Amino acid sequence: MKKTTPLNQALYRILRPLARLLLRNGIPFGEFAELVKRAYVEAALEDFDDGRRKPTDSRAAVMTGLTRKEVKRQREILEGQSTGGSEAPHANRASRVVSGWVHDAAFQTGDGEPRILSFDGELSFSDLVKRYSGDMPPRAVLDELLRVGVVSVDAGSGKLSLQQRAYVPAGDSEEMLQIFGEDVSDLIATIDHNLVREESGQPPLFQRTLTYDNIPPEVMERWRTHAATQSQALLEQLDKWLGPHDRDISGQGPGSASGDSVRTGVSIFYFEEVASEKVANVANKGAKEQ
Repeated sequence: MKKTTPLNQALYRILRPLARLLLRNGIPFGEFAELVKRAYVEAALEDFDDGRRKPTDSRAAVMTGLTRKEVKRQREILEGQSTGGSEAPHANRASRVVSGWVHDAAFQTGDGEPRILSFDGELSFSDLVKRYSGDMPPRAVLDELLRVGVVSVDAGSGKLSLQQRAYVPAGDSEEMLQIFGEDVSDLIATIDHNLVREESGQPPLFQRTLTYDNIPPEVMERWRTHAATQSQALLEQLDKWLGPHDRDISGQGPGSASGDSVRTGVSIFYFEEVASEKVANVANKGAKEQ
C-alpha cells in the first residue's frame, strides 16, 4: 500500500468539500474525472516547457500518465475552447460598473463619494454602464444590482444610489460558482508559488490564516458580525488604494509603455465548523503563515 504523504492528506482535505459541492450540483465522478484529465493536460502543455518550446503530446503523456491518444483528445478540446470566444461574465461586468462608480471622478461627489445618478442623460447610470460594461443594456445591469441590493431607487425622483461598494451575487447561482472557481484557483496558485519560491528565487506572496478550534457557541454570532465588518473595512481600504491604478479607470490603455497588465488582489473568506467534525485532531490556534 502506498504511503500517505502530506500532499495526499492536503489533497483529501481539498477534495472532501469539493465532492460535497459537486454532488449537490449533480456532477457525477465521471464528469469530474474528465475535467481533471483536461487540467492535467493543460498544465503539462502550458506550465512545463523547456524555455524554448511547449512539450509534445508524448512528453505530456509521460508526465500525466495518460495515453498519447487521450492527451491529443484533451488538447483538441482545449484548443476549441480557446478559439471559440465567450462574452465577459455578467458578474464581472456588474462588478466593473460598481468599481467605476466608486473610483471614477466623473461619477463622484466633491468629497470623493459615489454620486446619486439619474438613469439617463449626461454622466448618468447609462453612461456609467457604457463606460465600464461595454454593450450590456443598462436596464439589465440595473436590475441585477437592484436584485442583490447594491443599488436603491428613490421612489419620488427615480434617482439611483449606491448602497454597497462591491457586487456580490446572491444565492448558489452561476455567478457564485464562477467566483468559487476564481477564488479557489487564486488560493492554490498562491500556495504553489510559496512552496517553490526559494528554488525559483521569487519573493513570497502574502498568505495568512487566523484559526481557533475551541470557541464557545455563544460567541459565534458576535464573532461573525465583527469578522465581516472588519474584513469589509479592510477590503474597502485596499480598494481605495488599488482601484484608481486600474487602466480602465485611469484611462491608461493596455498597450502603454509601462508593460502588460497584471491581475492582482487580496481575498478574505470566513469559515466555521463544529470542532468534532474536523479531519485533523491537532489543535491549531492563532495566526498561521505559509
